[in-house]
Amino acid sequence: MKRAIEKDKTLLVDGPASVTLCSGKVEVFGSAPSVGSKVVIREGKRLPFAILENSEIELSVGDTAAVEEVDGNTIPASWIESVEELLKLQNRPATAIVLGTIDSGKSSYCTYLINRILTQKRKATILDGDLGQSDIGPPSTIAYAVVLKPITDPFNLQAKNACFIGETSAANVTDQMIEALSSLKKEIKNKEPEFIIINTDGWIDGECAVDYKKRLIEEMRPDAIFAIQQKGELTPILDRLEGYRKILVESPSAIRQRDREKRKSLRELGYKKYLRNPKVQSFSLSWIKVENDDAFGLSKSRTLTRQVRKVTELLGMKPLHVAELTDRINIIIGRKRWINPENLKNIQEHSKKRIIVTRKGEEEGLLVGLYDNNRKFLGIGAIQEIDYVRKAVKVLTPTSEEVSTMILGKIRLDKNMKEIPPPEENNVDFTSFKKLF
Repeated sequence: MKRAIEKDKTLLVDGPASVTLCSGKVEVFGSAPSVGSKVVIREGKRLPFAILENSEIELSVGDTAAVEEVDGNTIPASWIESVEELLKLQNRPATAIVLGTIDSGKSSYCTYLINRILTQKRKATILDGDLGQSDIGPPSTIAYAVVLKPITDPFNLQAKNACFIGETSAANVTDQMIEALSSLKKEIKNKEPEFIIINTDGWIDGECAVDYKKRLIEEMRPDAIFAIQQKGELTPILDRLEGYRKILVESPSAIRQRDREKRKSLRELGYKKYLRNPKVQSFSLSWIKVENDDAFGLSKSRTLTRQVRKVTELLGMKPLHVAELTDRINIIIGRKRWINPENLKNIQEHSKKRIIVTRKGEEEGLLVGLYDNNRKFLGIGAIQEIDYVRKAVKVLTPTSEEVSTMILGKIRLDKNMKEIPPPEENNVDFTSFKKLF
């Protein structure tokens, strides 16, 4: 349907929807779509179309879409002013990091900054450090993209490189996050951009979050910190950051708040995007390196033959796989096999380690990151099966390049690319173990 809108209005469009500019002039986060161009708004996202002169647009909306016309421009004045602060930075590349809580407008603000940089004919790169709501690269990764033209949604950018973390929250992987972000920043600097914009996750509450953000900023050494402050929630972090240029900006009044389920749905759109047109590939465990495999102990170096024989003897059955790790012994059994709890107790007493029992099939849908021989990120995949007899892993992935390293994540997907809760780790508790079988 076509719609005429007067100058100095803003059209707020919640996806799924598309907007085609028929006549006039509009702006979206500093990007000015040309007449005849179409802007697509994905489900769970909101775009503000600021009407700079009387315009006519054509709207196409989905069942859950929403459209609202409001007076004025919803872009906060502090956003406009902050661009001047950014452009004043003398270092090259100038690095700016954006902080804010969940749904404060960080991604929108990064988009606005990038577009304003491009209007000044400067080169810009965006580094996305938000695992749970990644806009660049697959969910559970951090990634960067070189931006060559104005954008309305960074989700449409092509990632230059990424690091697979395998989780949707930084809380359990802070060291890994800092190392990965630092590594990608060094790679970006080699491409000689003029500006690097770093987005961060919305984890800000509690001492652990404050400590993480402080350590991250000390490692990244930004020339400016842009803090999207709503009600002083960033004060504990900002107070710990001395000697940095800190600029406070507002959260837009028209920002859309999303619940946990909506954020999950946005991630699932990302899985579908990066697992499009997949094929099942079989990777021999003799030819590829497997990392972060504490749940299964697939790495040959972690399996001790003598211990395997002893565990099998005490177990009273032949398991599919046994691996001794630093703090545990992993035992993989068939889908319908049963283990005598007393035998497991004997193994624990003998080994002085935790015993983790996993049934075949619990690996199905596990998200993995795939890398080549030069540690270049190739893409993601979902495990279909671990074949313990043939010592191979079958993975559903669109990746066609030769894989050298596979990193196991913590996320599991069903056949429709929906996230499913991981199985509970079967630590042996001998008072309740029988209930597991």
